[in-house]
Amino acid sequence: MLSQKNCHRKKMNVSFVIRDSEEKQHRNGINSLQIDQNTGKLYSAGRDAIIRVWNTKNIDSNEKYIQSMEHHNDWVNDIILCCNGRNLISASCDTTVKVWNAQKGFCMSTLRTHRDYVQSLAYAKDKEQVASAGLDKAIFLWDVNTLTALTASNNTVTTSSLAGSKDSIYSLAMNPSGKIIVSGSTENILRIWDPRSCVRKMKLRGHAENVRALVVSNDGTQVVSGSSDGTIKLWDLGQQRCVQTIQVHTEGVWSLLMSENFQYVISGSRDKKMFVTELRNPNNSTLVCEEKAPVLSMCYNLDRSGIWVTTWNSDIKCWKLPNYDKSTLSNSIENGQYSLNGGTSSSGVELSCIKGGAAIKKCSVLNDKRHIITKDSEENVAIYDVLRIVKKEDLGKIDFDTELNKRNQKIYIPNWFTVDLKTGMPTIVLGQDEVNCFAAWVSMEAGLPEFADQSSDMKINYGSLLLQALLEHWTPPQSLPSGGMDDDIKGNSYFQVPKHTPLIFSEVGGRTVCRLLVRDAAGESESSLLQETIPQWVTDIVIEKNIPKFNKISFYLQPHPQMVKPDRMKKDRLVANEFIQCRKVCEHVIEKVLGAEITSNTGNASNSSQNSQSDGNSEGSQIPPEDRIELLCNDVIVDPNMDLRTVCHFIWKQSGDLTFHYKTKPNFSYDSKI
Repeated sequence: MLSQKNCHRKKMNVSFVIRDSEEKQHRNGINSLQIDQNTGKLYSAGRDAIIRVWNTKNIDSNEKYIQSMEHHNDWVNDIILCCNGRNLISASCDTTVKVWNAQKGFCMSTLRTHRDYVQSLAYAKDKEQVASAGLDKAIFLWDVNTLTALTASNNTVTTSSLAGSKDSIYSLAMNPSGKIIVSGSTENILRIWDPRSCVRKMKLRGHAENVRALVVSNDGTQVVSGSSDGTIKLWDLGQQRCVQTIQVHTEGVWSLLMSENFQYVISGSRDKKMFVTELRNPNNSTLVCEEKAPVLSMCYNLDRSGIWVTTWNSDIKCWKLPNYDKSTLSNSIENGQYSLNGGTSSSGVELSCIKGGAAIKKCSVLNDKRHIITKDSEENVAIYDVLRIVKKEDLGKIDFDTELNKRNQKIYIPNWFTVDLKTGMPTIVLGQDEVNCFAAWVSMEAGLPEFADQSSDMKINYGSLLLQALLEHWTPPQSLPSGGMDDDIKGNSYFQVPKHTPLIFSEVGGRTVCRLLVRDAAGESESSLLQETIPQWVTDIVIEKNIPKFNKISFYLQPHPQMVKPDRMKKDRLVANEFIQCRKVCEHVIEKVLGAEITSNTGNASNSSQNSQSDGNSEGSQIPPEDRIELLCNDVIVDPNMDLRTVCHFIWKQSGDLTFHYKTKPNFSYDSKI
């Protein structure tokens, strides 16, 4: 379902993701985990913008994937299961909070109250209340029963807010009864509110850096915090002070889990390690495992014998926990390597692993401005076709820079899109702000050679063709006086793009207005929303079929010093489309500048001058202009197949108007009487 927002006067970008029809593996780090104790379903919130659902009841099964939940278009930072597992709430860097049907996996509604990244959620189970907070310093309280009752026609919701935070909030926690809510921020302090009255009760100082993780005891009297300063602190809210500081990590603490009796804390850190530590006796601590990357999130498995763990990498691993239900931590793992009482070990016991996929970490746009070359986290190199929205080639583990240099041609085409790799998959952004998506005009022969006609010099515009393909399935309500668009003028008549492609409209600056799949644009509600959302510069191309403006280049033409007519040394200033090839300039020199046919110097000397000129004219008319005229720029002979913009980029390399010098080739001359 799409959420409605009127944005007529906002500057808009259009973006899409090049990806498979179903992405069964995470393609980047995983920020949050939740497990349904009733079904054994594990929910994972990915930096690839996708929430995935896994079957963990049978940990030996190879196929754990159940489904994907897709509606965000940036990192999903936190998720909360509520309503006894019926619903899920998610928070994202796309500035939204979303409400999901957890069983069927669809988005029910979108909340757009936050103005910046939403970093954290908290849940009061007993009263079905959720809180959200983020970089906009705001905390909002939501009644879950109200959220789950929202519909497309009734999507207005009221919320309470907690004011007073002076900096970005990265962590949030509530106790089950909803009597206490705690926030942690880059102020390095904890703020405590009573969410029932929205009154701030206290603030607690002690951490030296950002507070990244929080847990509140069930009775609301104690709080455990983890900070980027590497410490874990236990706070007594009655005394309003820290009563214990735990230092088992060498870097920031990013994730915390508590035992049911609130006596032991499991901590995950940027140092890649996880410890179990007794709160009141920090010396009683043992290493659970050491991951290969910083730990982002943890949750218990079904029987609490282990913990599911996520990191910057895309795998989700389950590690066996030591037995901590006695007065001292004991090693209950056969053949394990745990050392007790503060000792460390090199590894833990891995119970299960849900393998993730590779994230694209490096990308470069090829000079043809149609293809991109990428390198992923497993060192694999690939080629993507941006115009067709497909991966074109998997090249394997080869040298990225060598392949880039090999594939780059000596051609210049203006940038018409940008690439964002934040989610681990290539997101292509089209707009008119910094990069004009209609800047790239190319010949049909260069852009779509399979449709080229040798007798035609037709040009195509990459951005125009792509937008028409992306919105091929959209029929705007009352878009034409006749009541609709004819099927034969939909799309671009040359190619289609994958129907599973996510299509995103967002304000310049990041806020998402709507997201849908290409195939869903045909839906009635989606069509109406697109009518409200799509900016005029897109409808001009897709609906009105207007032709984008050509980019012009001004340049000077003057004779080369070797030419025999010194009185022609004045400059001619011309303006032409930037994609005009230099052979057209040669043609102009012959027809307009010299004003005479150029004759061959290889004619028969015994002929009369009249016959000689007649023969020369006949011969000259059959010889291409570029074989008779030579163009030079910066004293470099120009390839007649180069276009003006390529000459500017590779040869001229100056800010002033391009300057050409022309001269006849050795075997030809022009009539000196003219």
